Amino acid sequence: MSAADGARTWTWRRTWALSVARPRRLLLAAALLVASFAGLWVLYTVQPLPMSDIVVYRAEGEAAAAGGDLYGFTVTKWALPATYPPFAALLFIPTTWISLGTLKVACVLANAGLLALLIHLSCKAAGLRKAAYTAPTLLAATALGLWLEPVFQTFVFGQINLALACLVLWDLSRPDGARFKGFAVGIAAGIKLTPAIFAVYLLVTGRVKAACTALAGFLCSVLVGVLVLPGPTIEFWTRRMFETGRVGKAWIVDNQSLQGLIARALHDPEPGILWAVPALLTAGAGLFVARRVHQRRGLDNWGVLITAVTALLVSPISWSHHWVWCVPLLAMLAAHTRGMPWRRVLLAVVTLAFTARTMWVVPHAGDVDLYFPWWQQLLAAPYPLLGLAFLVAMARWSRAGSPPAGGPGHIPLPRTDHEPLSTRSRAG
Repeated sequence: MSAADGARTWTWRRTWALSVARPRRLLLAAALLVASFAGLWVLYTVQPLPMSDIVVYRAEGEAAAAGGDLYGFTVTKWALPATYPPFAALLFIPTTWISLGTLKVACVLANAGLLALLIHLSCKAAGLRKAAYTAPTLLAATALGLWLEPVFQTFVFGQINLALACLVLWDLSRPDGARFKGFAVGIAAGIKLTPAIFAVYLLVTGRVKAACTALAGFLCSVLVGVLVLPGPTIEFWTRRMFETGRVGKAWIVDNQSLQGLIARALHDPEPGILWAVPALLTAGAGLFVARRVHQRRGLDNWGVLITAVTALLVSPISWSHHWVWCVPLLAMLAAHTRGMPWRRVLLAVVTLAFTARTMWVVPHAGDVDLYFPWWQQLLAAPYPLLGLAFLVAMARWSRAGSPPAGGPGHIPLPRTDHEPLSTRSRAG
């Protein structure tokens, strides 16, 4: 057999092997996804998932459609009120068109699709090879990602965290100069206030046009609220948005923000200035580090993650399910493990931290959360402690080295007009 014949035979065998392996991998990944959701269903039969937040969203939609009192009702056995701006309530009107049981099933399916989308966006933003987000890999990652504690809690409560994370990550992953970049961030802020910090990130990194576009998106959401629900809109922006107590108690283990950590550590349900000052310092430091990572290393996606973690830390209340940004964080860590075993260990540790559910292991009935000994404090606040460690690590890393020429997380340059198209790169 000649060398040419041997090469052709090898190519044919490799093509045949891949054609057989791909359907097999797809079937195995699909089976894993089915098994994962079967496990979720078994848990639901043993301990029904409350999905209390989707009940609140539906009640908001009903109040918006009927022109009722948007902030005067409470629902579920936990007496949960509406906490989102009126613009969000308008978006929730379609949830009233189907029965509550059907809505819960639709919410689970929608969140499954959003989780897959977030994984896809995260892998793409992290610069992982295309093999990392093929259909089999994406299905398998979705099956496993469901059991990350923030993601699982999002399913349990019927939350919209995955939708907001997808909206923000999609917008900020686009090249600078992309049409209407920042607008989706503004819409996300109009639904739930915390994404507004990403507009500040755009501003401090010199992307004034995108920051103004984000502001325009936010103002559009407010304007829609004023036109359709003028009374509730004025009520929310002048009064309700300042009533943080409506969202829930800041000191319970569910709250994985700095305020929750400090309140439990000080055994004080209202730490006041002892929380406000560290929160302000953290906000300033986090945005400074994000700006420096963007400017000195040219890594925009790390800057976005730093901003997300900063927002979760300084928000008065960050329920554990708000930390779905662990998905892009794990993707970014996975993109930087090649040839460095210690980074693989770090990836495993961070994955374990977002899977272990240590805050639910410690006793937390009644007001026990306020009287933890020091060692239980560590178990009760895994996410803020991890978030602070992440900011410190990013601050140290940003001080060394020069901007890379490319690589994972590198900012794609905006396409010029003369560049060919082929080069285009609880409640709450």
